[in-house]
Amino acid sequence: MTCSPPHSGLCVLTGLLGFGFAPVASAGQEHSGEIEGLVRAEQSGQLLAGARVTSVGTPQFVITSSDGSFHLRVSDGQHTVRVERLGYAALDTTISVRAQADPLVIELQESALELEGLVITGSLSERGSDQVLRPVNVISSDELQRRLQPTVAATLGSEPGLTVASMGPATARPVIRGMSGDRLLVLEDGARVMDVSNAGPDHATALDPTSARRIEVVRGPGAILYGSNAIGGVINVIRDEIPITVPHDVTGSVTLQGQSVTSGSGGAANVLVPLTEQIPFRVELARRSSGDLATPVGDLANTGSDSWTLGAGTSWVGDRGHIGVSALGHANDYGIPGGFVGGHDKGVAIESDRVSLKAAGEHRPLGGPFSSISANGSYSYYELVEIEPPDILGTRYERQAAMSNLLAHHEELGPFSLGAFGARASWESFQFGGSLFTPDAERFSMGVFSFEEIDLDPIRVETGIRYDWTRTEPAYEDVDSDIGHVRQREFGSLSGSFGLLYDTRAGVTLGASVSRAFRTPDVNELFSEGPHLAAYAFEVGNPSLEEEIGTGIDVFSRFHGESFHAELTGFTNLINGYVFARDTGKLSRTLLPIYQFFGEDARFVGFEVAIDWVLSGPLKLEGVGSYVRGEIRATGEPLPFVPPLQAGATIAYEPADWFVRAESHFAAKQSRVGEFEIATDGYARFDLLGGLSRTIGGRLNVLTVGLENVTDEEYRNHLSRVKEIMPEAGRGITLTYRVVF
Repeated sequence: MTCSPPHSGLCVLTGLLGFGFAPVASAGQEHSGEIEGLVRAEQSGQLLAGARVTSVGTPQFVITSSDGSFHLRVSDGQHTVRVERLGYAALDTTISVRAQADPLVIELQESALELEGLVITGSLSERGSDQVLRPVNVISSDELQRRLQPTVAATLGSEPGLTVASMGPATARPVIRGMSGDRLLVLEDGARVMDVSNAGPDHATALDPTSARRIEVVRGPGAILYGSNAIGGVINVIRDEIPITVPHDVTGSVTLQGQSVTSGSGGAANVLVPLTEQIPFRVELARRSSGDLATPVGDLANTGSDSWTLGAGTSWVGDRGHIGVSALGHANDYGIPGGFVGGHDKGVAIESDRVSLKAAGEHRPLGGPFSSISANGSYSYYELVEIEPPDILGTRYERQAAMSNLLAHHEELGPFSLGAFGARASWESFQFGGSLFTPDAERFSMGVFSFEEIDLDPIRVETGIRYDWTRTEPAYEDVDSDIGHVRQREFGSLSGSFGLLYDTRAGVTLGASVSRAFRTPDVNELFSEGPHLAAYAFEVGNPSLEEEIGTGIDVFSRFHGESFHAELTGFTNLINGYVFARDTGKLSRTLLPIYQFFGEDARFVGFEVAIDWVLSGPLKLEGVGSYVRGEIRATGEPLPFVPPLQAGATIAYEPADWFVRAESHFAAKQSRVGEFEIATDGYARFDLLGGLSRTIGGRLNVLTVGLENVTDEEYRNHLSRVKEIMPEAGRGITLTYRVVF
C-alpha cells in the first residue's frame, strides 16, 4: 500500500503496520518492534536514499538505505512518522501499529517550497514551525549543506533578524535583533556552550557547525525555558552528541569543504553504530584550517585559523527511556588583525581549548502525572590566551562550569493540555591572568520554572513563570578599588511570559506574546580592569551594576499556502539597566582606548519579514528583511553596534535533484551611531549558488558550489570591528561535498 501526501501534507494510515512483519526490502526475517518500509519519488518511482524518517515526539529517527528502505524502532501504539528529503515536500504519516502488517511505501512529491520542519527549541513539544508561539528559524541538514560556513554566526547570517559581528572570520558571532554576547544563549544539544565569547569581540564561539544535524534559532526572549541571559534569543546547535536512538545499520555522514577567499579547507565525519539492539555508539571528528581573509583591496593580515573537534558518546536505549554520556574536545587557534590605536602592527594570536563532559537521561513512565522526566548534567573546562608578538602572554581567561537540569513534562493536567516543571543549578569559576587585574570569581545560579499550555482550539494559550537567583563572589573584597567597591553581589528576579496563537484554518496563523526576562551582569562587566589587547581596549568594570530586566512584545502573522509562505513579525524590547561598554574618549597609559560598562534603560524596536513563493514548478522567489532601532530611552541616543536595515532577495530554480540560486544581500547606511562610533555606508552584494544530489554506490551524495560576492564589491559590515582598515570578503568560491549513509 502506498501513502502519497494530499495537499494537507498529512496521510493517515491505520492497520498498516505492526510487529513481526516481513521487511519491504527483502531482508528475509522479521524484526519485532519496528516500522519497516521504503521511500520513493511519486512522479518517477525512484527509490530515495538519504531521506530522514522520524517518529515525531520521540528521539527515534533513521536514514533510508540505498534501496530507499528503512527500519524504525517504535513501541506499540499510534505514531506520527515524518519523512524529509531535499527537493521534496515533507510528509507526515500517522500509523496505528497492530498485529497485522502490510508493507509501507511512502511516496514524496517534488517541491521547491521549503518547509522548516519540526521545532524543539523554545517549545514544550516537537511541532511544526507554523505552530510555534515564538519567531523561530530552523536550518535542517539539507539547508545546512547549502549555507555551511566555518562559524555558526556566518552560517546563520542570511536569516531574518540575524546579523554577524566580528574582528575577522574566526571571531564571527551571532547578533539577534541588535543584541549579542551575554544576552544570547548558544546551546549545544540544549546545553550551554560555556566559553568566553561574551567577554570580548575577539573571542570565538567554541563550536564548529560542520557536524551539526540542524540549527534552531529562537528570536526574542526565551528566558522561561532556558533561564537568565536568554534576553535576546537562543541558538541551539543540534549535534546528537549523546545518541538516543539505535539505528538498524551503521549511519552517518562525511562533509568536506574548501573556501578560496580564506584559502581554507575542512571536513567533518560522524558515525552512529548499533553495538547492540539497545546500545548505540557515536563518534565525530572535525578539522578546519584557513589563511588570511582576501578582500577587494588586499588581504586582512593575521586572520587565519586552525581548529579541530573530537567527540564520542554512547547510551542505553530502552522502551521507556534512555541514559547516556558523551565527551568532546575542541581547540581553535586564530589571529586578530592589527592596525588599531594601541594595537600591535602584526596583531595578536589567540589559542583556545575546550573540554566538555555530559550525561543525560530520560524516563517515560507508563502512569502517573508526568509523561516524561529528564535530567542532564555537564562539566566543561575552557581556556583562552592572547599572545602578543613575538611570544608574550598578554591576557588569559579560564572558565570551569558544572551544571544540571531537571525537567518533567505532563500532558493533560487540570485545565492544561501540556506543560512542564523544571529546575536548574550551576557553578562557574572564572580565572584571569596575564596583564588583567580582574579578580578571580565564582558564580552560583539556581532557577525553577513552570510552563503551561491551554488548548482552546483554534486558540492556544501559553503561559510561564520562572525565578532565578545568582550570586557572584570575587576572590577578594576591595573597598578602595579604582573601579569601585569590589564585593559579593546577589541577584534574583521573576521572569514570565504569556502568549496566544490563533489558527484561522484558512492558511493564516496569528500570534502575540509578552515576556519579562532577566539577565545578571557578567563577571567582566562587574569586575574587569586591565588591557584587552586583542580587542584594543582597556576595559573597566562597574561592581555596582544592577540586573537587566527586559519586557518583550512580539506580534506576528504567518501565511501558508500550497505555493506561498510568509511571516511578518513586529517586536519591542524594553530593557531596564541595559549594560554596554561606552568609549570614554580617554586613553590608558599604554594608549589603549578606555571602555567602561554602564547601565541605561534601553529600547529595541523593529520588524522581520520572510517570504517563500513558488512561481511555477521548481521556479521560486525568496525574500527576507529586518530592521531594529536601538536607543537609550531617556535621551534617544543611539546604542552602539546596532545593525542597519537589511534585506535579501533570491530567485531559485530547484528541481528535486539539483538547484541553482541567484541571491542578493542589501544593507542600508547606518548613520544612527553611538558616541565615538563611525557611520557605515550601505551596500549590495550578489551570490550564485548551485548544487546537485545523486545516489552513488547506494549513498546520497550532495555537491554544492557557491560563488560569493560575484562583483567583488568593496563593502563594510557595520558590526565589524575591523571595518576601518579593511572591507569584508571579496569574490570567492566555496565548495561543499557531503555523503550521507
